[in-house]
Amino acid sequence: MSDRLKELALPIDDWIFQQMNDALLFVDEEGELLRFNDKAGELIDGDAQSLVDLLDFHQLKKEENPKLVDLSPSGGPLYKVQCRQVEKNSSLYAIFLQAVPILDQTFEVKKKMNQRLTVPSEGMVIHEKGKIIDCDDTLAHMFGYEKEELMKQDAFTLTEEDEHEALHKLFLSYPEQPYVLKAIKKDGTPFYIEVLAHPYPQEDRVLRVAIVRDITERVHNEKKIEFMSYYDELTDLPNRYYFMDMVKEAIEEKDGLAVHFIDLDYFKQINDTLGYSFGDELLKACASRLKLHQDADTFIARMGGDEFLVLQRHVNHQTDAESLAQKLIEAFRKPVVIDGYELYTSVSIGISLYPEHGKTSGDLIKQADSAMYTVKEKHRNDYLCYNTSISEEFEQMLSIDSELRKALKGNQLELHYQPQKSIHTGKIVGLEALIRWNHPEKGRISPATFIPVAEKNGQIFEIGDWVIREACRQNKQWQEEGYPAVIVGVNLSALQFLQKDLVHRVKQILEETGLDPMYLELEITESMAMTNEEYIIQTLNELRNLGVHVSIDDFGTGYSSLKYLSRFPVSKLKIDKVFISENQEQNQEQNQAIVKSIIHMSHSLNMKVIAEGVETAEQWDFLKSEKCDEIQGYFYSKPLPAEELITVFENKPVH
Repeated sequence: MSDRLKELALPIDDWIFQQMNDALLFVDEEGELLRFNDKAGELIDGDAQSLVDLLDFHQLKKEENPKLVDLSPSGGPLYKVQCRQVEKNSSLYAIFLQAVPILDQTFEVKKKMNQRLTVPSEGMVIHEKGKIIDCDDTLAHMFGYEKEELMKQDAFTLTEEDEHEALHKLFLSYPEQPYVLKAIKKDGTPFYIEVLAHPYPQEDRVLRVAIVRDITERVHNEKKIEFMSYYDELTDLPNRYYFMDMVKEAIEEKDGLAVHFIDLDYFKQINDTLGYSFGDELLKACASRLKLHQDADTFIARMGGDEFLVLQRHVNHQTDAESLAQKLIEAFRKPVVIDGYELYTSVSIGISLYPEHGKTSGDLIKQADSAMYTVKEKHRNDYLCYNTSISEEFEQMLSIDSELRKALKGNQLELHYQPQKSIHTGKIVGLEALIRWNHPEKGRISPATFIPVAEKNGQIFEIGDWVIREACRQNKQWQEEGYPAVIVGVNLSALQFLQKDLVHRVKQILEETGLDPMYLELEITESMAMTNEEYIIQTLNELRNLGVHVSIDDFGTGYSSLKYLSRFPVSKLKIDKVFISENQEQNQEQNQAIVKSIIHMSHSLNMKVIAEGVETAEQWDFLKSEKCDEIQGYFYSKPLPAEELITVFENKPVH
């Protein structure tokens, strides 16, 4: 000790100074150590000045409240430290260090940790390698115990078995960050806790003081957020983001894989007819059916709407993917029963293969979507593997989608009318309105090309309303000009017919145009009529009450029976042209037999029959001999624009 230290006069009796149980040091205003007692000497390891430096004197003298300090980097008792100026304007400062008793230390530790854990429901526990030595009431109640009961427990009985290995490792280290464990309450209820531990060497053993809090709600919220981020809430299937991640992982494995893009056929019609709640139940039922095909090599997700995705791993050949697609199609051949309804639904599937059709998840999904779209337009209830021609068709579809939106506003759409003639009287009895698109640059675009696009993008409703309105307006105009009053027929798509407000829309158009309902006929296909029998009958009855005629188009290609037809308030059946125009001798005989049956059946149900696609005198003679009521086709007239129909009304030749 230097002479300066020995000569320093202390503001305290020297004997008391040395006998104190707490460490006391005196330093000057620069932080240089001047005197320290024996208790402080026990804390000094080597250089006495290092203790003052460790305490950061210059910061310490600014603190008004005691500061909690850990003097040992390897863990040890905590000390409550205070620094005070001995006298005002004095250059002498006193530093007190008081060891914090272990039970008091838990509260001090909690204060220290409150910057990181700031909820009132924190419990504290003192343990030795998991064996509980002491705890507070908050922690005991958190686990559902009385404090006395908890003294007999240890950390391993209070946590899930899966956590025990992690606990062993944690007890051998000193993690600076809080860690999360899955714990178990006395009644067996699992919950989540967050633990922030602080080591505390006590004589020859190492204890730990830990702050524990219940974070179950937070974990559940995080899991819910994660679920919402990666799963579809309605079907419990992974969503497209999760799917894309899985495809990316599969690609990194450099193994063959396939992406199946699945679309439910006629879902929108069912949804619009029976309501969105019913549609949701159908989606869940379809998702459950798809899950039956999930295994180690398949990953199923919901793309959105009525579209699903399947990732198939370990695909060595295109036939592997086609085999799975066929199984998925077969899975939907059995009806889905929801709320007593027995629904037959089917799926259209597009397939893309890695790496032939794409090297990213986005490209593979896009190409599979293109293939699915092609299936949807041509067949339904089928699958198709992607090829480059499909991409060209898909790009054409996107172009049509964009330009079709301008067609109505630009007056590019028009109606042509094909006359329908009575075989018995030879007079015009009706006209079928057929839409045409005159594109300013591409010329005439076939309805077979743009109507499916309109159905997919939803524009079919606007186009459908326009067709009905224009047909009614034109027919009313002809009547006002003195031409014979005839019925104008308009084809309805499945989406149009299944609109809940269809009857209201038709009534509104008739009122706007002034056309008598008896001069409007709406045509629906046979397959549409069979989609949902009860709803169809209800809509048909409402249309009949309105005074509008309804006919079934393309008859003979579906699965109608007398039972169904006898219940439908339909005024006319239109025989599909395939039965009229087939020229092969064997098929011709079969078709004529079918035509005879349809005519006989229709007349027995008091329905009229019209044959479309009549192109020859032989076909005319056959239909006349079988007492068919009306004909339509090129034999009499092709579809004509409105201004050319005058020649038909005046019975002038048109071919």
